[in-house]
Amino acid sequence: MENDGMQNGNENGRESAQSLAASPLEVHDLTVSYNRRPVLWDIDFTVPEGKLIAVVGPNGAGKSTLIKAAMGLIPSASGYVRFFGRDLSESRQRVAYVPQRTTVDWDFPTDALDVVLMGRYGRLRLFQRPRRADVEAAHQALQKVGMEQFANRQISQLSGGQQQRVFLARALAQDAELYLMDEPFAGVDAATEAAIVELLRQMRASGKTVIVVHHDLQTVQDYFDWVLLLNMRLIAFGPMETTFTNELLQKTYGGRLSLLTEVADLMRHEQRKERDPL
Repeated sequence: MENDGMQNGNENGRESAQSLAASPLEVHDLTVSYNRRPVLWDIDFTVPEGKLIAVVGPNGAGKSTLIKAAMGLIPSASGYVRFFGRDLSESRQRVAYVPQRTTVDWDFPTDALDVVLMGRYGRLRLFQRPRRADVEAAHQALQKVGMEQFANRQISQLSGGQQQRVFLARALAQDAELYLMDEPFAGVDAATEAAIVELLRQMRASGKTVIVVHHDLQTVQDYFDWVLLLNMRLIAFGPMETTFTNELLQKTYGGRLSLLTEVADLMRHEQRKERDPL
């Protein structure tokens, strides 16, 4: 019996070590359908640790669907997802999700601090009230996103950029290891965008892994380390320098890429004219 106990202990130790060493996110043969029509088809990739990763593709490519399916918010037709080598139910505290701001009922009567405290609920027992340490963690998270002074402000009274910062603070308060963010830059002002970028870089420096659905091709190379190119199927996934190429972007966007490139070139030309009118 003693030997059996030692053997079980060793096996549990090996499982723990394997879980800690496993990829933050593995997606295998994932297919998602709406009304029997595939939206994502045979998606397969493994995420490296400690990277800022952009999910890029045209409208309707399934970018948000990929994040929601990974989080179990919508059903998948086939395939499976692993977080740190385990099911999400076993790794939930290590994973944080920031949904699109437009999907949230911002008229709900609560203040910014209470929203951020929701990120701590996974650490509490059933019916347990937040502890002093939880409240302090929530305040620290608000401070990191520049929203501490709005802690007691009703969320309906915040601007779109401020609401997005509060959602990011909620994810920070969870103190997860993997963050999945669905278009955190959508509809925010330039100051909020710069603050989010700085926050992402701080998270990477502390060893966090961050996956972001992103739509602005002009900033992808500046903001992220790796990129996942998606158009219902996985086109490519890898480091920015080898994956964010014209050839792979053409495969992702098709004929629409040339128009996007022309618009981006025109915007850069106009910006140069504003800086140097002569």
